[in-house]
Amino acid sequence: MITPPRRLRPLAAAVALTSCLSAPAAAATAGSPPSAAGCALPGRTGWTDEGHDIDRIQFQPATGTRRVLTLFVDFPDAPATDSTEPYAAHLAPAADWMRRASYGRLRLENTPLQRWIRMPADSISYGFARGLTFEAHEKYVRDAVTAADPYADFSRYDMVYVVPAKAATAIPFSPTYLYDPATPGITADGTRLKWAVTFGQDMWRWGHKVAAHETAHTFGLPDLYAFTGATHAYVGGWDLMGDIAGHAPQYLGWHSWKLGWTRDDQVACLPASGRRTVRLSPVERPGGTKIAVLRTGETTAYVAESRRAEGNDAAACSTGVLIYKVDSAARTGEGPVRIMSATPATTPPTGCTPLDLAAYAPGQSFTDPATGVRIDVLAAGRTGDTVRLTKE
Repeated sequence: MITPPRRLRPLAAAVALTSCLSAPAAAATAGSPPSAAGCALPGRTGWTDEGHDIDRIQFQPATGTRRVLTLFVDFPDAPATDSTEPYAAHLAPAADWMRRASYGRLRLENTPLQRWIRMPADSISYGFARGLTFEAHEKYVRDAVTAADPYADFSRYDMVYVVPAKAATAIPFSPTYLYDPATPGITADGTRLKWAVTFGQDMWRWGHKVAAHETAHTFGLPDLYAFTGATHAYVGGWDLMGDIAGHAPQYLGWHSWKLGWTRDDQVACLPASGRRTVRLSPVERPGGTKIAVLRTGETTAYVAESRRAEGNDAAACSTGVLIYKVDSAARTGEGPVRIMSATPATTPPTGCTPLDLAAYAPGQSFTDPATGVRIDVLAAGRTGDTVRLTKE
């Protein structure tokens, strides 16, 4: 994802929501469970982060039908020599992957423009190899849209995918374009183009999941891998926004809640001191309570969720209760989510990383003395896991 040259301000409504969530909520009255709203965190970065004030104008809704037009582009220095059909087929499974991940609440309706569109400049001229800037990326998207305009009505679509010919090795990676509302931007057929994913040659390595990862940026999700240091030190392979090739790429339950796929009544919240026992249904399945959240500060919380080796997580290296810390003030790529490992010293089997074995089993507990937090895993079964949240 390429960041615009300055940070963008949220909508007034989002600012109001941030104000409401600026401090931990008081404990609920006796006999009634605390509202999930007491555990929603405000965004503090002005960009993709873990905050729930996602009504920022630079992000699109993550529910309902999102209409995608896929453009296939080649270049004077990298002409296509094959059909567009294998390219379309390579990315097509992303729609089913996202449907499963969202419990059917998101539908990607992808329309491939089955022809090669010749770009007006050589592939090497767009600056991917030199450190792609927002301005250069916007020019690339604009050139693709302008070249395709005679063949498509852009007013019919919410976003665009731009797929280069295999010969275009100067387009190596796949960034997301999020528009800057303070600039003229890109317009076609009387419509402002706000969101695009421009694929690179890495799509052939990552497969359709790169489409799911990059599209999620248009919904406001941050990168969970590290921009510096050990790339997958924060979440390993537990979320597609971390390691795209990870063994358990289903979006975290926190992300599902943030995007509107998990309802407030599927979130168990402990916003202040106290104790609460929660039965969790695996995030890979629809229905049930999806996450237990223990708020620890203005922008921080611990989350527990149940994970199983099924659905999008069929190849998971461990199962049980996943516990992680969320910080909505942490920037994308700087650890806004950090997994707490149940077995940090365990040697993983071939193909898995130590963090892939992070899930907690019955009898295991997580504690954070600095915040007075304790999460105990009490039981596990076919239908999920039971945890007890405690905050002193």
